[in-house]
Amino acid sequence: MQINCERLKTNLLELSRIGYNEDDRGVYRPGFSDADMQARSWLQDKAKAAGYETYMDGAGNVFFGRGDRNKPAILMGSHIDSVPAGGIFDGTLGVMAALEVMQTLDENDIQTDTPIWGVATAEEEGRFGGMFGAQAIAGKLNPDWVLSAHDADDVYLKDAMAAQGLDAMAALDAAWRPEQLKAFLELHIEQGPVLFQDNLQIGVVDGISGVFKWIVHLKGKADHAGTAPMDKRSDAFMGLADFAHEIERIIAENGTDKTRITVGKVELKPGNPHTVPGEAVFTIVGRDMDEDVMKELANACNKTLSAIARRHYLRFEYEQTSWLGPKPCSNSISDLIEKQVKKRGYTFTRMPSGAGHDTQFLSEITEAGLIFIPSVNGVSHAPDEWSHWHDVEAGTNILLDVVRAQLD
Repeated sequence: MQINCERLKTNLLELSRIGYNEDDRGVYRPGFSDADMQARSWLQDKAKAAGYETYMDGAGNVFFGRGDRNKPAILMGSHIDSVPAGGIFDGTLGVMAALEVMQTLDENDIQTDTPIWGVATAEEEGRFGGMFGAQAIAGKLNPDWVLSAHDADDVYLKDAMAAQGLDAMAALDAAWRPEQLKAFLELHIEQGPVLFQDNLQIGVVDGISGVFKWIVHLKGKADHAGTAPMDKRSDAFMGLADFAHEIERIIAENGTDKTRITVGKVELKPGNPHTVPGEAVFTIVGRDMDEDVMKELANACNKTLSAIARRHYLRFEYEQTSWLGPKPCSNSISDLIEKQVKKRGYTFTRMPSGAGHDTQFLSEITEAGLIFIPSVNGVSHAPDEWSHWHDVEAGTNILLDVVRAQLD
C-alpha cells in the first residue's frame, strides 16, 4: 500500500502560501497570529472536504478524523505554527501526512473499530514557551502559567488568544485521558544534518532533548557614545558579548556532546547608534538529553552572567519562560517503526532528537513514537528548509505502515 505523494505535495504547498512573505520567501505563522488561525481554518475545511469530523479545542488544537473518543484512538500529527521566516515542512509535514494516511486507508477500504485522529497542535514553536497545545492534551497546564505566559515582546498568551476569540483558560479543559489513546505518532523533518550527510532515508527517534528558555536583561546606563570614556561605561552590549564568548567554555565544563546553547534574539536599548546601550534584552535557549545536565548548564549560565554583570557594572535579571525535560520515546513504538522500515528496505538509523517536539508531552500519557526524514543540508527554521519529495513519500509510507500495524 502506498500513499498518494502528489496529493500530499499539493496540500503542503497550498498550506505554505498562508503566511508566506515574498520579500524573504519565509513562512510567518507565529502561534495565535492571524496567519496561524487562517491555517487552522484552512485545515478544518480540507478535512471536512475529505469527509472527516473536525473541531478545535480550547487550546486551539485542531483535530480531524473519525471514531468514538471514548475508545482508545491512534492519534497522529504535529503543528502548523511556524517560527518567523520559517520553512514549509517543519511541523506541517506531520499534520498533512496524518490526513494523507487517513485518506489512503479509506481508499483501500481498511475497516477498523480503532478511532484514528489527526491533530495540528497549537503554539508548538515557542512564541509563548512552546508545546502549548501538546501540554494541553497531556493535561500539563496550570492556571498560573496560562495567565502569566508572554512572548519576548511582552504580549501575553491570554491576550493573543482573546484577540482570536479564544479563552486561554479553556485550554485547561482540553486534556485527553490516557485511556482515550492507544498511541501517538509524529512524522517530522530531522532539522539537523545527520540523515542527509549519511544518505539515510529514515530516523527512528529514541528520545527527545530537553530545553529551557530564558529572557535575560542586562541593565546598565545609557550614555553618550562620544563623551563617555571607555573605562567608565556601564555598557550592556559588552556584557552580552562577553557571555557569548563564554558559551563554549560552559558547554565544555558542564555539558555533553548533545548540549546546545543559543542566544537567538537580541534587543539593545535605547537602540541609537550614538548612544551606549543601557540595556540588553536577549534569549538563551539550552538543550540536552539529560535533565541533570540541563540544571548544571542553567546554573553555569547564571553564575557566568552574574560575574559578567559585576565586571561591567550591570544589573542581571532573567525570567525562565519554559523548562521542558528530556523524554524517551516508547521502545515498543520505536521498535515497530524500525520493523516497518526494514520491511520497506529503507536505510535508517536510531537517533535522539536535539529539537523539541509534541511527542515529548504526548509520551507522558500514551505510547508515542517519532519518525524523522532528512532535511537537505540539515537546514530548518529558515526559508531554504527543504526535504526531497521521495523522502516525504518514504516517511509517510512508514507512518501508514505503523498505523496499519497498530490496527491489526
